[in-house]
Amino acid sequence: MQVTVPDIGDFSDVPVIEILVSVGDEVTKEQPLVTLESDKATMDVPAPAAGKVTEILVNLNDKVSEGTPLLVLETDGAEEPGDGGEEEAPAEKPAAEKPAPEAPAEAPPPPAPAELPDADKQTQVLVIGSGVGGYTAAFRAADLGLKVTMVERHERLGGVCLNVGCIPSKALLHAARIVEETKESAGFGLRFGDPEIDLDALRGWKDEVVGKLTGGLDGLAKQRKVDVVRGTAKFTSDRTVDVDGTSIAFEHCIIAAGSSAIRLPDWPEDERVIDSTGALELADVPESLLVVGGGIIGLEMAGVYLALGSKVTVVELTDQLIPGCDPDLVKPLHAHLAERCEAILLSTKVASAEATEDGIAVAFEGPDAPERQTFAKVLMAVGRRANGHELGLDAAGVEVNERGEIPVDGHRRTNVPHIFAIGDIAGGPMLAHKAAHEGKVAAEVISGRDVVFEPRAIPSVAYTDPEVAWTGLTETEAVDSGADYEKSTFPWAASGRALGLARPEGMTKLLIHPESRHVLGAGVVGVNAGDLIAEATLAVEMGADAEDLGLTIHPHPTLSETLMMAAEKAEGTITDLYAPKRR
Repeated sequence: MQVTVPDIGDFSDVPVIEILVSVGDEVTKEQPLVTLESDKATMDVPAPAAGKVTEILVNLNDKVSEGTPLLVLETDGAEEPGDGGEEEAPAEKPAAEKPAPEAPAEAPPPPAPAELPDADKQTQVLVIGSGVGGYTAAFRAADLGLKVTMVERHERLGGVCLNVGCIPSKALLHAARIVEETKESAGFGLRFGDPEIDLDALRGWKDEVVGKLTGGLDGLAKQRKVDVVRGTAKFTSDRTVDVDGTSIAFEHCIIAAGSSAIRLPDWPEDERVIDSTGALELADVPESLLVVGGGIIGLEMAGVYLALGSKVTVVELTDQLIPGCDPDLVKPLHAHLAERCEAILLSTKVASAEATEDGIAVAFEGPDAPERQTFAKVLMAVGRRANGHELGLDAAGVEVNERGEIPVDGHRRTNVPHIFAIGDIAGGPMLAHKAAHEGKVAAEVISGRDVVFEPRAIPSVAYTDPEVAWTGLTETEAVDSGADYEKSTFPWAASGRALGLARPEGMTKLLIHPESRHVLGAGVVGVNAGDLIAEATLAVEMGADAEDLGLTIHPHPTLSETLMMAAEKAEGTITDLYAPKRR
């Protein structure tokens, strides 16, 4: 019996994204044989009868239409010839017309389940990792009616971000900002004594913030009937994982296993050498702290410990802080930090480090490298590495590159079509908000929705003092690629709100296409820059031009109006500066 593509509605030339059987396999009636993907949904072609696969007539990514031969099935003759092409696929026909905007279409029914091997647990969607990307994917899949199991190796849900990353660091940065504001206020007549710092209370408050969020995740998982399994997942095949002795079989898997802090080789194994997790534990306030790495994580932690009273030195291998960020955005941050740090050593590397009774003795190399110094503690903040090599992915046939990242397509599929990857482990910027959006895409694709991850802009924020934020095309990227652009900057020294906050060092800039006038990218440095960058991200995402931003009435006096004024400057309509241009 020749099995052909059944009626798939108005679609033709749809790709074969998965072949679920091999020559020689015995199949049962209705067992999925091949998975197709239209622009509306994925659908499995079922076996019209029980039998044995004797020949496969298509390859992965072949384009097929109704009636295209897929494979040959040897049956007992009970079925009439031609039956293989007449039964409908289990998924409903995709709708011919798009729904009205005010009435979004419900998700099509998910594809027919794959036949799973025996295991202690079976699930439609397995999510490995409960960080922001993982729990978002799990909850979205559950909301779409899928049976979901989520594996987490730590005691609390939430991954790095909620437990030892974004959330606790921002809580401590808020405390640090209060300390610094009490000092800055002396400049306008308000003087305070030195703060009494109760480390136990500060640590307890930070942990309380984390506990509220992670506890909330437990409740959300229970409400959605997501089965949470604690333990470390290792793949044993492309359909199964082992979690500390418990086997789980899955129809689809979303890998959201994140990344880990990089530790440089040849450093002493000493409790005084810490990573960001150790820094957030706030065990003490060291008299002196060396921060190795002038990126976002290192500088945020430097800000916390400066406010608490440590003497901080920052060493960075490249020629600027926050490598890759536009230098004009970094400049005000560097100037502010230089007034507070013992030293900022650029174009400098650590030549050696030795644990001594007095601390960690460090020697430096570079054009302006200082003499060997001893520090009470050293914070290692040289980046993170994706965890792709820790999951036994060879057993599943999933490709992993040398950086531990898993290559994915726009649907977040790996080279094994029913296995997806999101977040840090999927490459690209290691940002929780990126992972969350990827998680929703992966869950919706699995449910049968036609969605793709293709953002025009992903914002980045350094929660330093001052904050630095950027989105879309950066000026550094534009120069390197030779892209055409115009730059418009608005100095916060002309912002009434910034002056009233006694923080006029900031700046807002827009990159604009010289012909279309579309906003290509934006950058902000100053207090609360991270809260301002969302408007610019929306402008890039929706294809707004500079005039759109300039004509949008912003409240006054606010920092948000600096985006409007940068746009007005670009269009030659600004009155808050003398910068006539265009019209």
